[in-house]
Amino acid sequence: MIEARYHDSVNVLQALSAKGAGSGTPAPFDRAEWFALLAETGLVPLIAMASDADSAAALALTEDGGRIIPLRNWYSFTWRELAPAGAAGDRLLEAIARQLKTRGYRVTLEPVPGEDGSAERLARAFRNVGWKVAVEPCDINHILPVRGRSFAEYWESRPGALRTTLKRKAKKVEVEVLTHFDADVWADYEAIYAASWKPAEDQPAMLRAFAEAEGTAGRLRLGVARAEGIAVAAQCWTVENSIAYIHKLAHLESHKPLSAGTTLTAALFQHVIDVDHVDLVDFGTGDQGYKADWMEDVRPRFRVDCLDPAQPKSWPPLAKRLLRHNGA
Repeated sequence: MIEARYHDSVNVLQALSAKGAGSGTPAPFDRAEWFALLAETGLVPLIAMASDADSAAALALTEDGGRIIPLRNWYSFTWRELAPAGAAGDRLLEAIARQLKTRGYRVTLEPVPGEDGSAERLARAFRNVGWKVAVEPCDINHILPVRGRSFAEYWESRPGALRTTLKRKAKKVEVEVLTHFDADVWADYEAIYAASWKPAEDQPAMLRAFAEAEGTAGRLRLGVARAEGIAVAAQCWTVENSIAYIHKLAHLESHKPLSAGTTLTAALFQHVIDVDHVDLVDFGTGDQGYKADWMEDVRPRFRVDCLDPAQPKSWPPLAKRLLRHNGA
């Protein structure tokens, strides 16, 4: 017998094994600790769970303006189901989807990966219990499959302009890659970010807490580039399960001619490829042009939009969806 229920605390996610989270390789954004950090920013968790005698599944959600959406923010590369693989997990997800009809008329899940089957799996679970589901691309993810190459072999395939920039500018800055959290280097990162072209960091405390925890776990790769003793570029990466995640990067516009960001990025690529021996480098979401210089493949991220046709609030958006489909 399957039991479905809601919780307003992420603590219940501790019981779910990270190994069983989703259909692919566990990522930082699947862990209970990640959702706890999100809750600390003020997001109110709506954890929808289902369990039977043998296993459990969950969707980490929140509510916004009457709609049910993922428990996530802009730091999350992906969001997906936390469920064991196979038919048993599918049944638990269907129980959650059925129960969510009692909570709201619309559930919009994004950015869901497709390469591990998550988008298809979630769409199927909601459709099977009567939701009207639309799946569409909502973002892209630049990645580098290393394919066993050394950094030198990878670098030979980079655009000529990028390689020339590094050759000309690399000696103008000193770079350091730390595998632990350092408060002084983090202060440098925050100062650089504040003075860079980037928009203001909305949740700096969350990012610092994440970096501290990743440093304790040995997963942090914190890079800094200095010119004449001044920190001019900084980056925050993590490494786990043979994947390197590029979370944040920034450089001082005042020192842009030094191309310190390029030199530091190359140093971090060299570290994760030659020292950590990762299989993949993940540059997160967004189609910024510079990412294509470093990465080689692109993966879509999907929006799984579910409407309950039995609830009148669903009828206007369902009509709009139908009109858009017929006009396409």
